[in-house]
Amino acid sequence: MAVLRAYRRFVVVLWQFFPLIVAYLRDRRKYLVFGGRRRVTSEMRVRRAQRLLDSLLTLGPTFIKLGQLLSTRPDILPPEYVDVLEGLQDQVPPADWDEAREVLEADVGDVDEAFDDFDADAISGASLGQVYTAELDGDPVAVKVRRPGIEDLVEADLRVIRWTLPLVERFVGQARAFSLDNLADEFAKTIREEMDYDRESEMLAEIRGNFAGNDRITIPDVYDAYSTDRVLTMEYVPGTKISNVAELERRGVDRHAVAETLERAYLQMIIEDGVFHADPHPGNLAVQDDGTIVFYDFGMSGRADEFVQRKIVDFYIAVANQDIEAILDTLVELGTLSPEADRATMAEVMELAIRDARGESIETYRVQQIVGRVEDTIYDFPLRLPANLALVLRVATVVEGVCVTLDPDFDFVSVATDYLGETGYREEGARQVVEETADQFSRSAQSAVRVPPKLERALDRIDRDDLYVRADIEDSNDVIDRLGKRIVLGLLLAVSVLSTSYLYADAHLRAAAVTAGLAAVTAFYLYRSFRKRKRLQATPQFTRQSLRERRNK
Repeated sequence: MAVLRAYRRFVVVLWQFFPLIVAYLRDRRKYLVFGGRRRVTSEMRVRRAQRLLDSLLTLGPTFIKLGQLLSTRPDILPPEYVDVLEGLQDQVPPADWDEAREVLEADVGDVDEAFDDFDADAISGASLGQVYTAELDGDPVAVKVRRPGIEDLVEADLRVIRWTLPLVERFVGQARAFSLDNLADEFAKTIREEMDYDRESEMLAEIRGNFAGNDRITIPDVYDAYSTDRVLTMEYVPGTKISNVAELERRGVDRHAVAETLERAYLQMIIEDGVFHADPHPGNLAVQDDGTIVFYDFGMSGRADEFVQRKIVDFYIAVANQDIEAILDTLVELGTLSPEADRATMAEVMELAIRDARGESIETYRVQQIVGRVEDTIYDFPLRLPANLALVLRVATVVEGVCVTLDPDFDFVSVATDYLGETGYREEGARQVVEETADQFSRSAQSAVRVPPKLERALDRIDRDDLYVRADIEDSNDVIDRLGKRIVLGLLLAVSVLSTSYLYADAHLRAAAVTAGLAAVTAFYLYRSFRKRKRLQATPQFTRQSLRERRNK
């Protein structure tokens, strides 16, 4: 039954994406079967991204979540698609109350007996669940209920995605195919975790414990006795939506202080604690009248390992010091920048990004713009972006956007630099540099002692004609393979032309026609092989002009 449902969904999904598939095929072959590549403009990509957005909304909860995840993966989609999908939210109407009530009563018992009062109108309707307000022992609570029947739909859609991947991978490069496989695994893991309210309760409790001594952060408590893997009952903590600047101003809230508190909270979660709330859009953040920030919805949460934490610190320090080479080194080590990228070009891009990100003061930067420039480059190279790091990068840019909404003059990097200084990370980084430099000097001194004997042994072997050199050729772009094919085709064409001339002169017309046909076919494939040569040439993706054009879009 589940497989049959998956087959039906596969047909529906294929029908929804069919226009995009045809458009992509026409990009590769102008008239589908023959013709050269079409030039795809930025405007065309935006229109297609809008069409993709409509298709995702039509297909329902699973594909809405997939679109949200794709908006964090600039290594898979062009920037235009990422920009359009960034606005994708859970635009799904709440499930019928009677169906939601069945889930609730199956897990926690009769609603009228378990709760003092329960409002059947959901205050929030999302793709995987919805939130209701109620009273429990006289206290207001928020009750999150998983959408009825969502498990079967998600499992069917995950099968469809797995079946579709081999078709998609036929039209993309090897590196992006690898990224798509990783994305499918990541998506299946993420959406199953988000449907598991037991996991959300555990993550919420862990993060709440990490902020136990911080009176500027409030995280709702969980009522374990009224929570299961499908129902999550939490303390209801009201507040003003963090993006409602006018209301915050009316209530006399210090918006700059709120922005600084928010940034410091995320720096602590990512750099120190290693576990973080991963969905910081304004709907999940509220502010109380005293400036306390309230966090909601921990369904999307992640962990950062020690390596990622250390490299994020290095990145912030490098940006604060305007050390372009250190920024590039950190991005390469993190995997967000290809080691084969043109460093001179990327250094120019990063330098321009930092200049463009400066405010009126020379010390003001915008990390969101810096990371945005880097994200734009990821698709064009392309490369593989680690899943957890993609989540961290997206969290950083969204948080910076919220902070700038609160205070347009907010200096994100300055606050991060102060935080790193207060917590000792900058001094630790300086000590590490000194230790690494001393270690390099030590290794250099040891090498200076070892090299002369090795050099003498090598010269002795040369003198005895006993020196052999082994060379391995790296041919990741199949250049040598193409060259070999061209040589074979060229020889075959020459033989075919000579044979045709000889047979025609000897009045063997039928045989001459056959060899002439073979010569024509060979000439066609040889011509095609040279047409493909252009795609092997590497051209700089970024110049001052192209960066300016992107910025003006």
